[in-house]
Amino acid sequence: MPQHAVRPLLRRKRTLAALAGGAALATGAGLLLSHASATSSPAKAAPKVVPPTANAAFDYQIGGAYTPPTGVKALSRDRGAKPAKGLYNVCYVNAFQAQPDALDWWEKNNPDLLLRDADGDLVNDEAWGEALLDTSTAGKRTRLAKIVGGWISGCATSGFQAVEPDNLDSYERSDGLLTRGHNAAFAKLLADRAHTAGLAIGQKNTTDLLGQRKKIGFDFAVAEECGRYDECADYASAYGNKVFVVEYTDRDFAKACSSVGAKVSVVRRDLDVVPAGRPGYAFRTC
Repeated sequence: MPQHAVRPLLRRKRTLAALAGGAALATGAGLLLSHASATSSPAKAAPKVVPPTANAAFDYQIGGAYTPPTGVKALSRDRGAKPAKGLYNVCYVNAFQAQPDALDWWEKNNPDLLLRDADGDLVNDEAWGEALLDTSTAGKRTRLAKIVGGWISGCATSGFQAVEPDNLDSYERSDGLLTRGHNAAFAKLLADRAHTAGLAIGQKNTTDLLGQRKKIGFDFAVAEECGRYDECADYASAYGNKVFVVEYTDRDFAKACSSVGAKVSVVRRDLDVVPAGRPGYAFRTC
């Protein structure tokens, strides 16, 4: 299975979540969504988790919501956006790194949950200017899961059907301070929270963790640039074709369509995933 230690250069810039929204949702992190009706029984059944349908036409709208193109059946939007009526909606959450505009909130409220080196300096994803979250201990993972879990519950309350927690591969940018096992353990906490809220959860990139997908609890995958790195077939095989592939160049899009386009959702988007009508907007499906 292809692996790459260096983060792909073309992986698009993520949208910035509102700081106030993040703080408010963190405060409500203990709230869980349940569709069960009130009864005399002390236990309530968890809502049903519905994974996406394989090869449903997909659009990646995390840079801003807009009217979906004709034929689109599923899409992904930032957690601060509203889901699209009648479609399968995936909620984007930056789960393993701090959004730049939220860094002050983290520093003020949970400074020890930001990963730091031996000198006490923040360890950053230099490509996108984001501080890594510290998943290195069980205690910190539990605290992080309460915060990020609140965002996930917010996705369910908003009406999304699934969630994609981004930056699962942050350990590759941690200067050796985090491991694959640390992030896998945190991802399992997020998967449990998503399922409790009735959301399917997607593995975002990182073929290194395909072998642990069942243990973690992932239901599908969102794979950026798998055509570029000849990984699309790996995701398709692991997830029974329940994969949303996103490519950012015509060449990589053609490779992905040729490899898995007959059975997997593949979309060509512009690198900044701008809304329709904006300069640079690109959208194609196989």
